[in-house]
Amino acid sequence: MSRAPEFIPLSDTAARAVAGANSRHAALIEDAFGVLVETPGGGVSVTGDTKARANAKKVVQALAARADQGLEINEADVRVAIGAQRTGVTGAGNLPIGRRGQVAPKTATQAEYLQALAKNELVFGLGPAGTGKTFLAVAHGAGLLLRGEVERLIVSRPAVEAGERLGFLPGDLTEKVDPYMAPVWEALTDILGADQLRRRREKGEIEVAPIAFLRGRTLSHAFVICDEAQNATRLQMKMVLTRLGEGARMVVTGDPSQIDLVNSRDSGLSHAVGLLDGVKGIGVVRFSAADVVRHPLVERIVRAYDADAAAASPGPRG
Repeated sequence: MSRAPEFIPLSDTAARAVAGANSRHAALIEDAFGVLVETPGGGVSVTGDTKARANAKKVVQALAARADQGLEINEADVRVAIGAQRTGVTGAGNLPIGRRGQVAPKTATQAEYLQALAKNELVFGLGPAGTGKTFLAVAHGAGLLLRGEVERLIVSRPAVEAGERLGFLPGDLTEKVDPYMAPVWEALTDILGADQLRRRREKGEIEVAPIAFLRGRTLSHAFVICDEAQNATRLQMKMVLTRLGEGARMVVTGDPSQIDLVNSRDSGLSHAVGLLDGVKGIGVVRFSAADVVRHPLVERIVRAYDADAAAASPGPRG
């Protein structure tokens, strides 16, 4: 096979982004596909056999396109592009543009998650905080709403701190519920902007409520997000999952290691996944500490807690 170099013309900005600081991004591409990546000026040169060169070229072009949109390229973006090329998992699809630019996956698992959301009527997203489970689900749902593919976006989570008995709190329903939904409102504001969020909320196109408020309803032509689902009981989880009506889709997110229920064995999330994993139309995506996209220290904290939990777990009996 030919190992002749192929030159890819790029803007100076894109070429610098593809190469990365101290050629770190180029090195990742080289290691992934067994090619040589050079930046002689005016673009990027890729040397390798035909197939490897073609794969590396697509990664280079994907990264260059992001750079030309004014988006920052970091190592996570490079790894996602490499993983997408290797597995055929595409990137952000038709996600909306948030306040910080185009919403896009930062890890290969995030890209897998978005593909699962596009393909399945029901998706479970499991993993630690900071992996983007909720934010990407909200972004996907907002995209469906903006394109008219669903009529409503409904986000629900257990209000464990108040036992879902909110009557004793001061104020109207919105004032009682909002403190428990702050992370969801933040994500919606980031993606839609405050004005559009307010308008769509007033029109009933966006609803955020505790799980208890879904009881007895049929949710049709809606995208439903059940967030922090590790704190839903088995009965609540069954109730939520059976709310799906015509033209509806749902994503259930949570961290099975962070259960706040008095009886952790009553958590409905792991129970539901165990029952439904492998059922047609249902996808399960598992995130790990490697997918944490908050401050780098968060990933190290998650790993430390995971290691402690593993050490405390009883080993197999002889």
